[in-house]
Amino acid sequence: MTIEDFSESNPVVTRPKRQVGILNIFRLGLFNMGLGIMAVLTLAVLNRVMISELGIPATITGGILATSLFVSPARVWFGQLSDHKPLFGKHRTNYVLLGTAIFGLAVFLAVQVVWQLGAVVEANGGWIWNEQTIGWSAILALVMAIYGLAVSCSSTPFTALLVDITEEEKRSKLIAIVWSMLMVGIVIGGVSGSIVFNRIESAGIAAGNIPLEILQPPINYVFSFVPFLVLAFALIATWGVERRYSRFATNNTTDREDSITINRAIEVLTTSRQTGIFFSFLSILTIGLFMQEAVLEPYGGEVFGMSIGETTQLNAFWGIGILIGYSITGFLVIPALGKKLTTKIGCILVAICFGLIILAGFTQQPKILQTAMVFFGVAAGMATVGGINLMLDLTAAETAGTFIGAWGLAQAMSRGLATFFGGIVLDIGKTIFANVLWSYALVFVIQAICMILAIIILNRVNIKEFKENTSKALSTVMEGELDG
Repeated sequence: MTIEDFSESNPVVTRPKRQVGILNIFRLGLFNMGLGIMAVLTLAVLNRVMISELGIPATITGGILATSLFVSPARVWFGQLSDHKPLFGKHRTNYVLLGTAIFGLAVFLAVQVVWQLGAVVEANGGWIWNEQTIGWSAILALVMAIYGLAVSCSSTPFTALLVDITEEEKRSKLIAIVWSMLMVGIVIGGVSGSIVFNRIESAGIAAGNIPLEILQPPINYVFSFVPFLVLAFALIATWGVERRYSRFATNNTTDREDSITINRAIEVLTTSRQTGIFFSFLSILTIGLFMQEAVLEPYGGEVFGMSIGETTQLNAFWGIGILIGYSITGFLVIPALGKKLTTKIGCILVAICFGLIILAGFTQQPKILQTAMVFFGVAAGMATVGGINLMLDLTAAETAGTFIGAWGLAQAMSRGLATFFGGIVLDIGKTIFANVLWSYALVFVIQAICMILAIIILNRVNIKEFKENTSKALSTVMEGELDG
């Protein structure tokens, strides 16, 4: 039996779907904006508080926070699940909402565990390995793992939804807008966080010496309010979109993915060597971009003497830069230079910007660091939008959830490793160098090297080869499913 035979005996009636308008694209971006705000809470606020205020080693902090990313193999499963098993009648929307509700609860629980761990450290007079620190660290890691699973449950089907509702030639502009909203969330989180936390410094208490009873009220308030806000964003973003615009159920091919089993979908995923090459590229690119997440706020505090509010605001500066990078890349650079060349240029500029961030440390002037972060954001935005567009080109529409899950796996696992490695490299640097600046510089130098390696791997990516191999694999798999 062939696919053609199946098509003749089971004709598929399709209705053309409406095009997604600009207002709905911005509405979709609200979900990513919420994720951006949550990212500031988990990887900026918690990171700074745990390392600089509670005295928890950077390696421990990085490892615990990275747990949320180490569970990212579940992204492939959630992607395939959203393709194969509708939740309350929807392939994507209800997975997004369920995951959002769970990760909002998890992030609130996480900060409560942080206070317990901080109290133990304070009672011990510093970090000491004992039953209490091990126990609370394990509980915090478990909560962060649940947070990561929930993010996977929501973000992977959401990205697959973007594939479902757009055509390839119009996708770069949608990606530029939706991912720009992610950065808007980071900017909002950074600015609003700095306002809230500046209340702490206004009491005249120096960073690094803030008692738990002073830290807890403003941080608890933020971690209580934001999850509800993010859930509201997710509801508004996805309301009616799948029903009105998704092409998933009316694909003009008969290679419907919900008739492909999980094992068969993985077979399609692994059929092309280009999948492995691009997986490697995404992994190295992500490590190169995000090792600084584990050390940026402590860098501002220890080298520049910045307050919690000021270091939280650093996210706003690089977020503004990324917004600029996203906008000019999606609308101007990619149409002019192409996706691959744009991504290469972005990687080169990111490597240069890490040099600027190191040089800023020698001046110890916060304004110079803030300026360097804006330039870093522009470069990172260019590399990211280029990479995302390549990612969606390297995604078979018939198995979109599975491929998006795989690319999400590469990014999330690598981001987890980046967060963990950032803390490890910083602690190693502190044992090698007497000057704390050189400890942080070691992290940034390794990131620059990663960007060069990413360019080398990117040279081997071939979209045409990927599409040819995947198309053949889909035909083979569908014939096997129908005959089976």
